[in-house]
Amino acid sequence: MRSSVRRAVALIALLSTILAGCGGGTGDQANGDASEGQVTIEWWHIWTDQRGDALQAIADEYMKQHPNVKIEITVLENEAFKQKIAAVMQSGSPPDLFQSWGGGTLREYAKAGLVKDITADLQQDGWGDTFEKAFLDMMAVDGRYYGVPLSIGIVGFWYNKELFAKAGIPSPPKTWDELLDAVRKLKAAGITPIALGEGEKWPGHFYWAYLALRLGGREAFEKAYTRSGGSFADAPFVEAGRKLQELLALEPFQQGFLSATYADASALVGNGMAAMELMGHWAPAIQKENSTDKQGLGDKLGFFPFPAVPGGQGDPADVLGGGDAIAVGRDAPPEAIDFLKFLTKKENLKPMVEQGFVIPVVKGAEEYLTDPLMKELVAIRNNASYLQLYYDQVLPPSAAAAVNDAVQNLMAGKMTPEQVAQHIEEAAAAALR
Repeated sequence: MRSSVRRAVALIALLSTILAGCGGGTGDQANGDASEGQVTIEWWHIWTDQRGDALQAIADEYMKQHPNVKIEITVLENEAFKQKIAAVMQSGSPPDLFQSWGGGTLREYAKAGLVKDITADLQQDGWGDTFEKAFLDMMAVDGRYYGVPLSIGIVGFWYNKELFAKAGIPSPPKTWDELLDAVRKLKAAGITPIALGEGEKWPGHFYWAYLALRLGGREAFEKAYTRSGGSFADAPFVEAGRKLQELLALEPFQQGFLSATYADASALVGNGMAAMELMGHWAPAIQKENSTDKQGLGDKLGFFPFPAVPGGQGDPADVLGGGDAIAVGRDAPPEAIDFLKFLTKKENLKPMVEQGFVIPVVKGAEEYLTDPLMKELVAIRNNASYLQLYYDQVLPPSAAAAVNDAVQNLMAGKMTPEQVAQHIEEAAAAALR
């Protein structure tokens, strides 16, 4: 369900007012060299809430300034998008612009010639220099760029301060043992500790991936990923499963979590019926969207990073994350790239950053952040020496699916930690060779 029409209309009005003063795009079209014929840009994204309204407003303003361009937007729920994009890629007909998370899937598309190399466009007029390079690089394959990032955040624990206080938890957990103790206290107070929509698989993989990051660090992942002296069956990955079993033994999740959707889980948190969820930067907006009163937790919501695991080789400051980017289909017209330049101008992103819809990757745009929680999240992100891209995005699709399937089976008691690690290793070895 969308937020109230009144708020959406107000946001669109704000965007239109600001964008009207921004001028045209930064490419040839902005210089009056647009082609005379009508051009249609096909754009698929997954922002089904108010963020989608914001993107539509930017597209509307671009079309107003470029009457010969029509931007047709298709909005799809996350899993539906993945299925539909896979189908059109198999047929060799990608949309001009589409949602991407970089990583292994983008690499597969690049190898198959399904995405457009925009490296030269990024070098023109300094467009590429407007992005933080670490985040722009998520859209690179072997040094060539096939899209641009839009919003990069991190995964962490979103929690209900009021429920923590009710359970006698004075401050957010900083270590794994403290997290387990918090779960015990919440259960003792009759509160569901953690909400999880494991029916969709991807939310649960955050636990295993974060534990692997804390236990093995960047080195363990990169050795396994590059096939250079390491594997996903090595000790840190097995131990990640064992640590997750420690949490599972406490029965921290709501009843029926294995079949619940992400929307189900976010509604529990947004309605104050569960104390925590391990989720990305989009969580507050989705909690609000799925809460009964469409208000979410408001000032009761807090955020803390994934706890340190004593004895682990990873840096406790490192983060698991990623975000939303826009890839360019191989047959995209020049106007599609010009629109991307328009979309990613700092001033055009200002309303979306202020509303908390975008975690900025364009230099200087962080000054527009108004939400204290988002400021905190960005500070944690920027303090990390390493950002581990989600396993189910950085790995090729077959290996990514193996991660999500194996973690779900671990949570269901159908696989051991050793079996999980071996299953992922076998899939990765086949996909990364």
